[in-house]
Amino acid sequence: MIKDVTITSSEILSDNWYLLKKYTFTYTRKDGMRLEQTREVYDRGNGSTILLYNKERGTVVLTRQFRLPTFVNGNPDGMMIEACAGLLDADNPEECIRRETEEETGYRIEKVTKIFEAYMSPGSVSEILYFFIAEYDPSMKVSEGGGAEGEEENIEVLELPFDKAFSMIGTGEIRDAKTIMLLQYVRLMGIM
Repeated sequence: MIKDVTITSSEILSDNWYLLKKYTFTYTRKDGMRLEQTREVYDRGNGSTILLYNKERGTVVLTRQFRLPTFVNGNPDGMMIEACAGLLDADNPEECIRRETEEETGYRIEKVTKIFEAYMSPGSVSEILYFFIAEYDPSMKVSEGGGAEGEEENIEVLELPFDKAFSMIGTGEIRDAKTIMLLQYVRLMGIM
């Protein structure tokens, strides 16, 4: 356990796409010794994610898109199957996920349920991700989705049987943490 954490300095290392800072801080260990450490923190902002599901049809809506960080870390084609997600920007988490759902999947949803929030990589990234679920049906489809114009997201919308999507965790076809967490949540809660 540590206490009395004090940030003694911070330095911007990069402000290109998001903010990377180097922090120096001091703290007191439980034995009373005061120590100093330095760490880098990547601040990309907070975000929201959602799993759209249809109980009657037994389906979920996911997306597939290219993710450069996975490509440079051994994902041969860089493609990832994921739950819809986006950064909050100036919105609150619910407004964000409604906007992102329509942009990425083409579904206009009204009722969303927040299920939890989590730090996704707390060792180096400051992001909190807000997790939502929502029921969808074909009447909510207002566009083809695919992402916001001008952002070059190139998102493919996938409607999959829930059981197939869930099995894709075991086969390694789904390796995105937020998507795994959402699929496991709806299975554990008996929603799907």
